Amino acid sequence: MSTRRTAVVTGASSGIGAATARALAAEGHRVICAARRGDRIQALADEIDGVAVTCDVTDPESVAALADVVGDVVHVLVNNAGGAFGAAPIESANAEQWQAMYDVNVVGLMRVTQALLPALRAGGDGLVVNVGSTAGRWAYETGAGYTAAKHGTKVVTETLRLELVGEPIRVSEVAPGMVHTEEFSLVRFGGDQAKADAVYAGVPDPLVAEDVADAIAWVATRPSHVNIDELVIKPRAQAASHKVHRIT
Repeated sequence: MSTRRTAVVTGASSGIGAATARALAAEGHRVICAARRGDRIQALADEIDGVAVTCDVTDPESVAALADVVGDVVHVLVNNAGGAFGAAPIESANAEQWQAMYDVNVVGLMRVTQALLPALRAGGDGLVVNVGSTAGRWAYETGAGYTAAKHGTKVVTETLRLELVGEPIRVSEVAPGMVHTEEFSLVRFGGDQAKADAVYAGVPDPLVAEDVADAIAWVATRPSHVNIDELVIKPRAQAASHKVHRIT
């Protein structure tokens, strides 16, 4: 019987999710890579000797299918699927974008957690890591839809920890600040590469996906009695959401 611990990572097709799958596999986990883009996660699963599951966390049937693949026991769940869509002031914000952000960052997280809690309990030493954001702590102009959703991620994490106290399941949040990944800002600005590039313009050494993955893997490898409630990680150049050092 294998003693290899099993981890599930949602949003594993790129960025922080893909880097986290690699980091957990390097720590000896069997990683189930879940995301909407099946071709990408299959390539990742082949690379790390994991399992690929095409999954949309906003679709109940898709999440149920993920739970079926996971089976009776899982040890680590990384709720990484999320995203920001649009960056308009409240006065001109798009309600559908706000709904989409809430659906993936809050409701999707709830669906996956709910579906896998029995398997986390059965493992006898479970861990849920929710990937939040500094946007879940501080407001900034034109970011209300995303900051509201990530504040939701933070509060769901805190509530789950309260509800599961006394059970063999730890609950953590890793909240990154400015992370330069290939897709996050590009998706937010609807494919406008110039706007996406401007986010990081002049910033010396923003975080990269591997930095956040390293933090998640560290949380996942603490002794079972140690719960890292929250870990906020920012690049040295970022003092706050509104205070970023840029070289001009």
